[in-house]
Amino acid sequence: MPRLLVVHHSPTPSVTALTDAVLAGTGDDAIEGVEVVVRAALDADADDVLAADGYLLGTPANFGYMSGALKHFFDSTFLAVGGSLAPDGSAGESSGSTAGRPFGLLVHGRYDTTGAVRSVLSIVGALAWKQSAEVVEVMGDVDDDACGKGYELGATLAALLAEG
Repeated sequence: MPRLLVVHHSPTPSVTALTDAVLAGTGDDAIEGVEVVVRAALDADADDVLAADGYLLGTPANFGYMSGALKHFFDSTFLAVGGSLAPDGSAGESSGSTAGRPFGLLVHGRYDTTGAVRSVLSIVGALAWKQSAEVVEVMGDVDDDACGKGYELGATLAALLAEG
């Protein structure tokens, strides 16, 4: 059974609401045969990443960057899951076992999400993960529309894995 790993840092009611919407989407009644594993960013490890067939990442935008918790997740798993950097520090050619796996990203910010999105995409690029849905960027208050986009993100990634 394919496994979708949801790694998130949800320290506020806004990000928690969006994470809950993503998880509801992964469990949509029309999607069968996907195991969803949920880990807080500080609890996820390389074994979780290696055992998954796809990834959903969620983070607040903090001071123009992803959360420290999500950064810690990447720092502590990057090399073990096949990340690669070129000698100049740019994304290298990843040949790791996770290369090509699909991912989705959810970012919530009060004022700007640009730096957080850019930083996550840079790292997953060095992992050679495949972006399989548009990034969901939510600014300010979380409303029904934002939660709907989160739900759609979760359902999209789960359905993609269910299709095999």
